[in-house]
Amino acid sequence: MSLDQAEAFARIRLLRSPNIGPVTYLQLLGRFGNAGAALEALPDLGKRGGRSYRPAKREAIEAEISATKQAGAKYLFHDSGEYPALLRELESAPPILTWRGDLSLAAKPCVAMVGARNASAAAVKLSRDFAAGLAEAGYTVVSGLARGIDGAAHQGALSSGPSTIGVIASGIDIAYPPKHGELQEQIASEGLLLAEQPPGTEPRGSHFPSRNRIIAGLAAGTLVVEAAQKSGSLITARLAGEAGREVMAIPGSPLDARSQGCNHLIREGAVLVQSVEDVIELLTGFDGKPRSTFREGAPPIYDFGEELSEAEPANIESLLTTAPISVDELIRQSGEGMTASVHNALTELEVSGQLQRHAGGKVSLRK
Repeated sequence: MSLDQAEAFARIRLLRSPNIGPVTYLQLLGRFGNAGAALEALPDLGKRGGRSYRPAKREAIEAEISATKQAGAKYLFHDSGEYPALLRELESAPPILTWRGDLSLAAKPCVAMVGARNASAAAVKLSRDFAAGLAEAGYTVVSGLARGIDGAAHQGALSSGPSTIGVIASGIDIAYPPKHGELQEQIASEGLLLAEQPPGTEPRGSHFPSRNRIIAGLAAGTLVVEAAQKSGSLITARLAGEAGREVMAIPGSPLDARSQGCNHLIREGAVLVQSVEDVIELLTGFDGKPRSTFREGAPPIYDFGEELSEAEPANIESLLTTAPISVDELIRQSGEGMTASVHNALTELEVSGQLQRHAGGKVSLRK
């Protein structure tokens, strides 16, 4: 699908407007038909939620587009034919990405590799060797350009050809960590570099789980090489499990804290792997039915392209508290035939800043 410049501009402006996340963005497009109409409706939606509302300023979007071009990057929209198919399956798939490099790498079979930043020397070598072997076997290795396991995975894949995707938590023009600036540029030149945040955005703590969902979403399986019990790598593994993807882990010594995360994953249902061949066997012909049982139920995927009714919004706010509850449960309690009204009400609450969305298709009032 090709967009005219006006609609592309409106889509970027819509997504950059306050309180508009991926789910709300898609609902607004489905409800109003295009981004231009959705932008015009935002002030009224905010008013219905009890708040005044102003979309992102046009000048800010013009500056962003200019910065994107200056960085040598392009925009990728969720309904483009080049948008990665597996990533599109996520309910929270990023509606707009910026990219540099070879987008066709995302269309190849992908495997995510993640792990500790303060990784052991042995694990770094293992990561590099696994990535090289997977790249030689025709897989694209996806990781997050962090120190330790991530960096080694990218380097290993690059040693076997342009077969890696780096997903960053900053804008496409910001190198993070700074020591990986040269590696990030190499990935952008020889592989593929993806960013969800606008150019010029420095990474913040909240950006990393968002980046992790993209890493997990791009790949049929996620391999954790070495990780502590509490780490971002386990978040990526959980997100992969929730999406119905394969979750794999390399076991380690119970005496090493850096192995406790992997050992925990295996105990909870991730597949133990010890060789590149193990990974290839699991992912060859992956049909969406992983052998790993480390996963929760995937969040429901709604068809936002269907025509949404303009019925009066359900009294959803009275059903919500600060405790997360599934959208399916809200629909169930609101009565049959109220799906569109529930989604409309949630959109208005989110636009006005009163709603927070959580993993697993759950929502709550903001604390």
